[in-house]
Amino acid sequence: MDLRLSGTTALVTGASRGIGLAVVTALAEEGVRVVAGARTVTPELKATGVITLTADLSTPEGPAGLVERALAEVGELDLLVNNVGGGEGGQEQAGGFLGFGEEHWLQAFDLNFLSAVRATRAALPSLVRRGGAVVNISSIGARMPHSGPIPYTTTKAALTAFGKALAEEFGPQGVRVNTVSPGPVRTAMWEDPQGYGAALAASLGLEHEQLLAGLPSGMGMTTGRFVGPEEVAALVTYLASPRAASVNGADYVIDGGAVKTV
Repeated sequence: MDLRLSGTTALVTGASRGIGLAVVTALAEEGVRVVAGARTVTPELKATGVITLTADLSTPEGPAGLVERALAEVGELDLLVNNVGGGEGGQEQAGGFLGFGEEHWLQAFDLNFLSAVRATRAALPSLVRRGGAVVNISSIGARMPHSGPIPYTTTKAALTAFGKALAEEFGPQGVRVNTVSPGPVRTAMWEDPQGYGAALAASLGLEHEQLLAGLPSGMGMTTGRFVGPEEVAALVTYLASPRAASVNGADYVIDGGAVKTV
């Protein structure tokens, strides 16, 4: 299917690995001129051949600065993908609510929520002019707050609500805003030996690989496996395209059947 994206422009945040890298790759394959924003440019990101810009999106000035530089590179933006986020910290992420101090909460909101607020605020004038789209990458943790570190799932719930409100305000101005909420994805959050998955395994008295093998069934994923980053990217690419012109304010769950509610 031709998604009619060739010749359009996009900014993807958190693009160095995982879902962000997969989204960059999928968009580029559709002929999109992609600007990829990341704290560091990995060899994998560089190999995509897209425009790469470094930025610390957890700072108040980082997202707007990235958007400004992206606009200088491509002129106008047709798409913003707010993917940057983090919940992959180590042992401190597995200790429960009382294990998180003020600094943890502030960092979580800056990276997982306010980065999207700041980037969207900076990009919206261009997106309005182009009749563009925003896709926010949230998590099923927004619907299942017990399923991850509490600052992470709380900030993802805020991001999901933010997307819904934006769609209501800017839909009449021609900008579509949608959310993609993945379940467990094969990314560093789960696979890094120093990350959240390893810390969770240790807290449960399991080997890391043992946790990874049992997690899909333990979370009720009827597919029996982790979601692939490329599967999330395919959904993002569709939502960004004119083929989804009537999809606005939606939250698409891609979780292998883990969320059981309607």
